[in-house]
Amino acid sequence: MSNNEILNNASQEVKTQKSDFAAEQLAKLEKQNKSELPKEEIEQDIESARVEAFKNAISVEKKSDSEKSNDSAPRSRRGQINKKQLNESYKKTLKQIQTELTPASRGFSKIIHNNVVEKTSELIGSTVARPNAILLGAFTAFVLTLVVYLTAKNIGYRLSGSETIISFFVGWLIGILIDYIRIIFTGKK
Repeated sequence: MSNNEILNNASQEVKTQKSDFAAEQLAKLEKQNKSELPKEEIEQDIESARVEAFKNAISVEKKSDSEKSNDSAPRSRRGQINKKQLNESYKKTLKQIQTELTPASRGFSKIIHNNVVEKTSELIGSTVARPNAILLGAFTAFVLTLVVYLTAKNIGYRLSGSETIISFFVGWLIGILIDYIRIIFTGKK
């Protein structure tokens, strides 16, 4: 059970106990009232019932706090998760999710979650396909292609079609350089 569930259950128990206790006390007071006790005695009985209900609520809260502290103790004893446990958990979760997929999706998932494909993807993502490099490559391709196209149109030259690819590559190289320079100076990826 989570701490929130324990706390909700404990607060609900307190409310139930308070209402049960209050109902009992009210029944007692009504019986006593029928026997026509003096008003001062009735007020004293009501006050004592409130005090008793409050003490009862405090004891229930202390009990739930001790249960909560006992619940968190095993977590601290578990220690850190090592890489082997993490990999086992990942594989178990992956297999469980793959069983819920359609056969086509399951096959595709098995291909992309193959160790070789995952490692290759991570390597490419951390070196070649960096977001800043691709963004700067696309922006440079747009600007340089536009400039080359407008210049060629005004002068009368024909374009070969490789201008966009070359512009993207130039922008990508600039983006990679800027990214690695930023990493060298800040130390953050």
